[in-house]
Amino acid sequence: MTFDEYQLRACKTAVYPEKDAINYLVLGLVSEAGEIAGKLKKVLRDREGVIGVYEKQMIAEEIGDVLWYAAMLAVELDTTLSSIARDNVEKLQSRQTRGVLGGSGDNR
Repeated sequence: MTFDEYQLRACKTAVYPEKDAINYLVLGLVSEAGEIAGKLKKVLRDREGVIGVYEKQMIAEEIGDVLWYAAMLAVELDTTLSSIARDNVEKLQSRQTRGVLGGSGDNR
């Protein structure tokens, strides 16, 4: 499945308040990312930092939720996941070529 196919299929499951769509989606995105962090925290606490098969599966499921919110946010911003992915890879390749991957700041 491509990013764009995912985005189209995910749109069919979208239910959120239109008037607050961007705010709702950003809050959902960071909430789901926080759930990933929470699962990792429990791995550190309960499993001495060893991520087992079950923990990997649970984290992967949360990544899926992050992807859904990112896809819907892209829709609200009138763009596609594939264009976002392409632009991001181009930005990272440019930074790598210029030797600034490890730097800081948005415009490097």
